[in-house]
Amino acid sequence: MFCSTLYSILAVIILTLLNPSNAQLTSTFYTNTCPNVSSIVRNVIQQALQNDSRIAASLIRLHFHDCFVNGCDASILLDQGGNITLSEKNAVPNNNSARGFNVVDNIKTSIENSCPGVVSCADILALASEASVSLSGGPAWNVLLGRRDGLIANQSGANTSIPAPTGSLANITAKFAAVGLNTSDLIALSGNHIYYSLESMSRQIGRYAFDAWNNWYSVHKLQNNSVSGTTEADMVRTSVGVCFRDNSGQFIVGMTQWQQTVISPVEGEA
Repeated sequence: MFCSTLYSILAVIILTLLNPSNAQLTSTFYTNTCPNVSSIVRNVIQQALQNDSRIAASLIRLHFHDCFVNGCDASILLDQGGNITLSEKNAVPNNNSARGFNVVDNIKTSIENSCPGVVSCADILALASEASVSLSGGPAWNVLLGRRDGLIANQSGANTSIPAPTGSLANITAKFAAVGLNTSDLIALSGNHIYYSLESMSRQIGRYAFDAWNNWYSVHKLQNNSVSGTTEADMVRTSVGVCFRDNSGQFIVGMTQWQQTVISPVEGEA
């Protein structure tokens, strides 16, 4: 139940981010020029998931960070050099953090082999987000297509517009509101980070961490806080601890739970 609920929320969030003001966007944009584009994207991600259980969450996060800066234009993919003096890849929220670029490159190569010079990278990121949600057990939907790629990067925009994990809830909520997302969306996307901080074996543990944050948020509403988590494991069990502190570092509440498992946790963000 938790998995389907979380992914349904993520699907709504992604659709909100992708909701176009331009009526020319359509799910049939590539029907005549690249009819298999969705299946190509899906197949590449399926292959990537065999070696990297985090990649679906990483691709969602990559698209999320792209859309928060000048809209969903794939500018996060632009490398520094030439006319790009400051890449979004090197912005604080993305540097040594955003991942999945190699999978996007593989998707682009596969599409170019089938339909050269047709599909935009912005649409690839949109399709990759839908496929990532669907392949992880969530809903599928018809992605509206026809975006054009951005030709410039906005590193300063990435530094200021992408919500930071160190920001207050008031600040983060304002950044979500600026792109049409509410506090429920904030919790779902932030919970997705915790949810995927462990290997797929620990989904139940990720659920506990997400529920802990959700319950705390419901009680304390928009008070400033910070959250941190730790994991440890022996041969048969894995534990997750969630700690909440206020802006001064004062402890508010902490929770720990052990779960049976035989696979070690993987540290890291989506």
